[in-house]
Amino acid sequence: MSYERPDGHTFSLYLKGGAGTRRLDGRPARGRPGALCIMPQGHSSEWEITDPFEFVHLYIPDDQMRRMFAETFDRDARLMALPEVTFEDAPALARALQQMTKAMLADGHLLAEEAMTQAINDFLVDPRYGGMRPCAVSGGLAPHVRRRSLEYIEAHLDGTIRLQDLAAIAQLSAFHFQRMFRASYGVSPHGWVAHRRVERAKSMLCGNEPIAQIASACGFSSQSHMTRAFKLGTGVTPSAYRQHQ
Repeated sequence: MSYERPDGHTFSLYLKGGAGTRRLDGRPARGRPGALCIMPQGHSSEWEITDPFEFVHLYIPDDQMRRMFAETFDRDARLMALPEVTFEDAPALARALQQMTKAMLADGHLLAEEAMTQAINDFLVDPRYGGMRPCAVSGGLAPHVRRRSLEYIEAHLDGTIRLQDLAAIAQLSAFHFQRMFRASYGVSPHGWVAHRRVERAKSMLCGNEPIAQIASACGFSSQSHMTRAFKLGTGVTPSAYRQHQ
């Protein structure tokens, strides 16, 4: 098969299999679980695939990638250069992409977005692909941005909260907002949202609403999802918590 990517950059991680995949126009190597490929904007390649395998592709628009580069390293975005990578080992980046995949499969959009931005950062700081030191974060978010961000979270706890929407409030890139939020509150946006959902659930469990309805009102995808998150946050299940109120 042929791969053509005239617009944007692609990060590809092999999750399962891959031994039957090799690049026809590159070095004689084959895929394997954990192998990383990077296909920069304008990349083209030829591949032979003889066995089934599983992998995840992360597509990043060039302007988004350059904005993250400029904000993270305080460098001119025109200095960003992405290498072409085929079947390399990059453990930190692999972990972030694996976390992104697991979060997406579990409908954890906010956690998936955080993992996506972390994956790009891990790539840019890797000595093989740039090795730059991120500029220090000081002060965190401005007070009015903190207030608006928390108000947005509280107003949307029953739905899907996306990192891009939170970042838009601060007029920052998703990754820079994520760093500034952690500097302000000591946890990631996902960590804050998870805590607030459990706190709302605790308040609602003092009433008589069915637990399934409470799960929906607190933004959990199902009652079992709420049970897992609630037990992780409190050490007990929602039913046990209600019984002791």
